[in-house]
Amino acid sequence: MKKVLVLLVGLITLVSIESKGQVVPLNTEGQDPKYVETIKGRAQKIVDGLNLADAQKAESVRNIIANRYFLLNDIHNKYDKTHQDARDAELYKHHFELASALSLYLTNEQIDAVKDGMTYGRLKRDYRATLEMIPSLTEEEKTQVLIWLQEAREYAMDAADSKGKHFWFDKYRGRTNNWLSARGYDLKKERDNWMKRIEEAKKK
Repeated sequence: MKKVLVLLVGLITLVSIESKGQVVPLNTEGQDPKYVETIKGRAQKIVDGLNLADAQKAESVRNIIANRYFLLNDIHNKYDKTHQDARDAELYKHHFELASALSLYLTNEQIDAVKDGMTYGRLKRDYRATLEMIPSLTEEEKTQVLIWLQEAREYAMDAADSKGKHFWFDKYRGRTNNWLSARGYDLKKERDNWMKRIEEAKKK
């Protein structure tokens, strides 16, 4: 119940800000100024890819994303390796706040674009690579691959750094490969044939 109340208070605050035409504030308290500038630049790069016409909306979205990075940094710095369960519990408690906050300004497709921006675009790249490597995948298999990549992205969004973000996609790629192998796909053969197709395309 407490978690629900926290989320509701956050949403009410954002709705109030939106209705008054105010920009979502940047929560920089306790943050190193250099780190703040780095994160602002990182968040701005993601926002630039959305091509938002409204400058005030774009600034609010940038600050929501930047605030998310600040929160993640605080959580990861709060716990050492012996308290990973407590860290993961706190990450989960805050996990859905980002999408909720962004939903006041962005469409679902744009929110997905933000998630991709925060995870180096791995979902789209990995999905495209899997489909190119195994063109005979059924629609059911394509859907399952995409579902697992979406799961990987959700975990990767909360990782402490780039290494952690890539870890989750690599982990789910292993799960996907094992599943496809169990369904009868010879992944080595599929990969070799894919490489041949790439080389042939370069010669054209």
